Amino acid sequence: MDTLVGTPPTSVPAALRRLYFLRFAFAAAWAALLFATADTLGALTATLLVIYPLFDVACAVVDLRSARTNGQPARALDVNIVLSALTGIGLAVAATSGIPAVLRVWGAWAITAGIVQLVVGVARRRLGGQGAMIASGGISTLAGASFIAQAGKDGASLTSLAGYAFLGGVFFLVSALRLRDEPGR
Repeated sequence: MDTLVGTPPTSVPAALRRLYFLRFAFAAAWAALLFATADTLGALTATLLVIYPLFDVACAVVDLRSARTNGQPARALDVNIVLSALTGIGLAVAATSGIPAVLRVWGAWAITAGIVQLVVGVARRRLGGQGAMIASGGISTLAGASFIAQAGKDGASLTSLAGYAFLGGVFFLVSALRLRDEPGR
């Protein structure tokens, strides 16, 4: 795959660092709000569920613009935008059917987005800090499978999604702190 391969200019790590810090802050705040409302699937919780993948779309668009401005191909980011947009729609529909449906949609998204994150992390490994992104992609894939499994059990809950989002945010924070200003250093 040709996603973000090559020697990136020094502006890429700075842009990624800012984006990763933003993603951490959003994930932490979102997780706290979801955790506080996860017992019921009301309008607020459904809105939170839809907002998360839409925020991911916005972040991927920013990331994609930065990558393209710096002459880097970004096919996996295009895939991520489509997956996350479809997930937002899927979650809006699933929220009308109950928590198990939400867990199934979120699980499918976590699996596919995790694979994309793995691909992007491997392609960006020269920037430093991508070990956290690679680990996060792998964990996301496994977590997605567990969400789908949880959906089939009695007492399925959304609290695990809050933990998943917070952990993902921590991985973005670690990656932001470990990005190098100059590739190859």
